[in-house]
Amino acid sequence: MSLAVGEAQRMRYQQIRGTDVSVSEVGFGVWTVASGWWGQYSDEQAIAMLRAARERGITFFDTADTYGNGRGETILAQAFTPAERAELTYASKFGYDWKNSGKDREAGHQEAPHRFDIPFLENALVESLERLNTDHLDLWQLHNVRMEHLHLDEVWTFLDRVKREGKVRSIGVALGPAIGWLDEGLYSFRDRPVDIVHMIYNALELNPGRELIKAANETNHSILVRVPHSSGMLEGQYDENTTFAENDHRRHRPEAWLRNGVQKIRQLEFLTDGTGRTLGQAALKYVLHDDSVVSALPNIYNMQQLDEFTAASDVAELNDDDMQRIEALFEANYGLPREVEQAVAR
Repeated sequence: MSLAVGEAQRMRYQQIRGTDVSVSEVGFGVWTVASGWWGQYSDEQAIAMLRAARERGITFFDTADTYGNGRGETILAQAFTPAERAELTYASKFGYDWKNSGKDREAGHQEAPHRFDIPFLENALVESLERLNTDHLDLWQLHNVRMEHLHLDEVWTFLDRVKREGKVRSIGVALGPAIGWLDEGLYSFRDRPVDIVHMIYNALELNPGRELIKAANETNHSILVRVPHSSGMLEGQYDENTTFAENDHRRHRPEAWLRNGVQKIRQLEFLTDGTGRTLGQAALKYVLHDDSVVSALPNIYNMQQLDEFTAASDVAELNDDDMQRIEALFEANYGLPREVEQAVAR
């Protein structure tokens, strides 16, 4: 594949285990430019970001039918020509009945109701393919699935059929919306024909990611990580006085999230001192350290981040001592009182 920017050649690419689906180890989560949770982007601004990502070596774009009520898929179709799409990996998600969930869902950051009956899923796939202007999805994921949905045999029969028909190349389970859902992840690996589990995991939030990574290796599956920077905390740009825009979802978090997070990241300076890495790059190296993690999806919402994060492939790896120090800090809660964390959507 020819890329417009020479530096992009340093990006690394991996295959989802058991498939021929290739992903760049740093992907682009389209929700940041489509959903309004990280600021407002015009179509032109969003498309410029997506094209800049490709120029820097990103080939893996993760979206969902519910992002911006279909907008996350349509802007991908607008960003890339059919010829360019053939060189890219598109992931989307399904399972939310967002069309019938009320007009205020996006503004209030509320989940839509789930729906997994087969006629609904048939239509969801058709409409996603139409919005993306493509004849297949490289990865299609059950979106924030619950255990009751994983038990629906007819869903897996349907997914097997659309794979055989060539409409979908691989199947994943996205866990969420907040961190957790260990049982759903373990069940997916061990009892359902999934290729990848998509989870929240980062140097400040090791559980349940550690156990899911262990299960992925035991069952020869892959992991996709989102929120590798703990909603921006591990970008190293926050202090106690940081404020967020009115439409930024982090504005609604408890004050303790910011205060305690800043105290924690100050104890991670060993990841950057004399290493040539930024904290944001070290955070990506952390989640990519295990071979089961084939790609990380940082929240990218400006060009500076895009340059920094895509350059992560070119900086020094974390060594075993770094990994052990991070784990020890986590186990000691960074020396802070163990607060009760409020579950918030990421």
